[in-house]
Amino acid sequence: MTDFSLASLRSAAAMVHAQVPPTPQYAWPLLAARAGCELWVKHENHTPTGAFKVRGAITYIDWLRRTHPHVTGIITATRGNHGQAQVRAATAAGLKATIIVPHGNAQEKNAAMRAFGATLIEHGHDFDSAKAEALRLSAEQGLFMVPAYHGELVRGVASYGLELFNAVPDLDTVYVPVGCGSGLCGTIAARDALGLATKVVGVVSAHVDAAKRSFEAGRLLASPTAYTFADGVAVCTPVQAALDYFGPRADRFVAVTDDEVAAAIRHYWQDTHNLAEGAGAVALAAALQEKEAMRGKKVAVILSGGNGDMSQMAEILGGATPVVRQDMRKAI
Repeated sequence: MTDFSLASLRSAAAMVHAQVPPTPQYAWPLLAARAGCELWVKHENHTPTGAFKVRGAITYIDWLRRTHPHVTGIITATRGNHGQAQVRAATAAGLKATIIVPHGNAQEKNAAMRAFGATLIEHGHDFDSAKAEALRLSAEQGLFMVPAYHGELVRGVASYGLELFNAVPDLDTVYVPVGCGSGLCGTIAARDALGLATKVVGVVSAHVDAAKRSFEAGRLLASPTAYTFADGVAVCTPVQAALDYFGPRADRFVAVTDDEVAAAIRHYWQDTHNLAEGAGAVALAAALQEKEAMRGKKVAVILSGGNGDMSQMAEILGGATPVVRQDMRKAI
């Protein structure tokens, strides 16, 4: 099992900070008035890739180079943030990076991954097809397949938790978006390493709530579809290793609808002039859903990323909720 001691997490944070400066956490007064509590936002949209995943990729690639020195390249499947992070870290370490995305993936995200140095291949019409192709090419070309969840990813991601808790150590509750679980597990690891009593709440889409149901049942459960525009949390089957860790340690889970997420994106823009992608806004949506329970408390939400597509953001800021196509599912 990966070492999540305070010394280990601080070592990982130092590695992350050598490439990525700490992101800010701000208590925005307009958001506080809207939420009825002292509300802090952890701005992971301010990283070099626009999302929190850049942190875990740094520690993962460092681990990969130390434990598998023969590896010359990596491969993974993605719809955006995971891929950008892995490409950035891999190319910085002198490794080749091949990324598989489904046909119809956002062109802006594809362009960003290519700009970081990826060999980008479009395959299939959903994330599952892209992942299957990545596994096939991994075996065929001798590339190392990067998973969506790994202890070394969590160690790096925990650096944002350390930053937040060091800046605001007396938080009552932190809301964290949950896709495959590295963000939630990293936040919990940082809290526990610092010996704090802050409640850590996982947030999922009400339309793809397998992680919430798995947490409540104490066993792995799946969602049949992942029809939400918040593609960073559109995970149909949770990762068992992540569930094993956050299961006994998270306080609870909250599920939010696409309408609530779209409203939260508009609130971020109106109150802070930050643009959050769908998954980046789910934590704020959950805090607003639990407004009465949080009234007067000190609360934080993780704005996990800001890589929304321009056309989709224009639709949301115009007052609408995007309708999800059937082929947009199971994304990381």
